[in-house]
Amino acid sequence: MAGSLEGLKVLDLSRFIAGPMCGMLLGDMGADVVKVERAGKGEDARAIAPKVGGESLYVMMYNRNKRSLTLDYRTAEGQQLLRNLAAKADILIENFRPGTLEKMGCGWEELSALNPRLIMVRISGFGQTGPHAQRPCFDVIAQAMSGLMEITGEADGPPVPSGAFIVDQVTGLYATVGALGAVQARERTGRGQVVDTALLDSAVTLLLTGIPEYALFGTEATRRGARDRYSAPANNYRCRDGRWVHINGGNDALFPRLCKAAGCEHLLADERFSSHAARMANAKAIEAVVAEWAAQHDADAIVDMMARAEVPCGKVATIGEVVANPQLKHREQIVDIEYPGIGRVPMHGVTVKLSETANSIRRPAPSLGEHTAEVVADWLDCSRTEAVGAK
Repeated sequence: MAGSLEGLKVLDLSRFIAGPMCGMLLGDMGADVVKVERAGKGEDARAIAPKVGGESLYVMMYNRNKRSLTLDYRTAEGQQLLRNLAAKADILIENFRPGTLEKMGCGWEELSALNPRLIMVRISGFGQTGPHAQRPCFDVIAQAMSGLMEITGEADGPPVPSGAFIVDQVTGLYATVGALGAVQARERTGRGQVVDTALLDSAVTLLLTGIPEYALFGTEATRRGARDRYSAPANNYRCRDGRWVHINGGNDALFPRLCKAAGCEHLLADERFSSHAARMANAKAIEAVVAEWAAQHDADAIVDMMARAEVPCGKVATIGEVVANPQLKHREQIVDIEYPGIGRVPMHGVTVKLSETANSIRRPAPSLGEHTAEVVADWLDCSRTEAVGAK
C-alpha cells in the first residue's frame, strides 16, 4: 500500500531530535527522506551512547525510513551539491542556528530561487527572528524559559525537567504539521514557503491555562507534584505492595463511581466532597482519604477495581512493563526493526494509523553515508564521481 506522501522528496539536514523526528514522520508517511550529514563524522548524535554494533540507539530512534548522504558543508563543492539536491526537493528540514545556511549560500532566498516549490522547515531554539534568535538552545533550556519547568516537580521541591525531551518532540510534531500545511497550500498556489518553528514557542503551548490565569487573575501556576490541576481526587497513590497507581476520579461523573468501587459511598454525603468545586476547595482532604484507601490494596487489584468501575486508572509502569504491555503490542507500538549486522532492535512503532494509505517502517536508520551514490543517481541522474562534493 502506497503511503500518503509517496513521491515527495525530503532533504533532512537536521540533528538530534526535533528535526529528525519531523523527517521520520514524513518518512513513515511514505516520503523519500534523505538524511544529509557531514562527511566523515555525521551528525553529533551518532557519538551518543548506548550503541549497538557501533550504531547509536539515539540515532536509530528518529532516523528510520531515511537514506544517508554525506557532503562537506565547508567546501564550495559540497555547498553546490546541496543546492543541486534542494533544486529537486519538495521539503528541506534544517535546525542550524539562524543564518548558518545563508552563510553557505544555501539560504531561503537562494534555494527558493532555484526551486520555487521548495518548502523549507526551519527549526531553532527561539525562531528565525527576535532578540534571542542567535542564542543556543536545548530542550531543557526551553523547558526552563517557558515556565514548564517551574510547574513540574513536587510542591516543596525544586523545579525539574520532564523525564523525556518533550519540547523537542512537540516541536518535531509542530514542524510536521507545518510542513503538511505548506504542502497543501502549494497545491493551490504552486509555491513553497518557510515553516518557522521554535523550541520556546512549542514549550509555551504546554502550559495549559497558565498564561490566561496569570493575565486575568494574577495567579501563577507552580509545582503540584502528581496532583491534577483541575480536579480532585486525581493523583499518584502508593499501594500496599509499594507500587504506585494514578487515579483520576475528580469530576462529578467519576467521583461517585470511585466511591462505590472503594466502598466509601459515605463520602458522597460529605459537603466537602459533594461537588467538583467543593472537592477542589478541599483537595488535600479528599486526596488523603483516597491515599489511605489505596495503601490497603495492591496496585494490580486497584487497577482492576477501577477498570470495572470505569474510573481512569493506571499503574505507574516500569519500562519493562511498557515493553510487555499487551495493548501496545496489539497496536504495534513496540516493534522490532532488523539492522544488517546487528539483528533486531525494538523501538516505538508507527503512531498514526491511516486506513487507506497506511504509514509503515520500510527501512532502518541508515549508517553514515550509506546511500550517497544511490541518492545522487536517483535525484540528480548522475554517477557519484560526477556529483561534486559527494564523499
